[in-house]
Amino acid sequence: MVEKKPTTPGSVVGQAEQVSDSIAAFVRKVGAVARPNAAKDGRLLFALDATMSRQPTWDLACSLQAEMFKAIPAESALQVQLLYFRGMGECRASKWVLDANALAKLMGSIDCRGGTTQIGRVFAHARTEHAKRRINAVVFVGDAIEESVDTLAEKAGQLGLLGCPVFLFQEGRDSKVEAAFREFARLTKGAYARFDANAPQELAALLKAVAAYASGGRDLLKLQNSGAAKALLAQIGKS
Repeated sequence: MVEKKPTTPGSVVGQAEQVSDSIAAFVRKVGAVARPNAAKDGRLLFALDATMSRQPTWDLACSLQAEMFKAIPAESALQVQLLYFRGMGECRASKWVLDANALAKLMGSIDCRGGTTQIGRVFAHARTEHAKRRINAVVFVGDAIEESVDTLAEKAGQLGLLGCPVFLFQEGRDSKVEAAFREFARLTKGAYARFDANAPQELAALLKAVAAYASGGRDLLKLQNSGAAKALLAQIGKS
């Protein structure tokens, strides 16, 4: 048997082990400090446009929503509420859930229906819920805006003042929608990203990044080693 030589603080091996231990300790600290009490779990409002044009993306979101929960440290947790609008003025919110299976069951029971956008009601609901208890992040997935952008910007600004960031994910390449979504992200100190429904891994990475932020803030987001996370972090830093 080869006797293992003890390492000293000044040796190269010793320094490497110290660095490794420091990283591990930092990861544990982020998980513990982010949500030290289960009663204070991070909260994420997951809002979707469920009008008829959104059916392909709704199906995609249903299949990928579990990715959000994979970014959460074992010591922490994430409460998610599903909010959707569709049809003639229908806008509904689910209860707050703590696991992927419960969220998948909720989403699987909803089908898309024709109607106009109701982003204003999404922002209003977020403000109401945030007043009850802090929402760490709002996710909105959509492809259109059929409301007054100025009115929506005012509501977004109110969320920004309350410290409630909105992360807006756009399907498609409508330049007017992009400009509006980017402005809402800026006003709320959130972020904007475009995704392609034909590249589901992109949406999965985005959802994981936002979930990490909602659960542990910027520090936990930094630990997500993905292009999506880095892109969102860069935008948040400029807000």
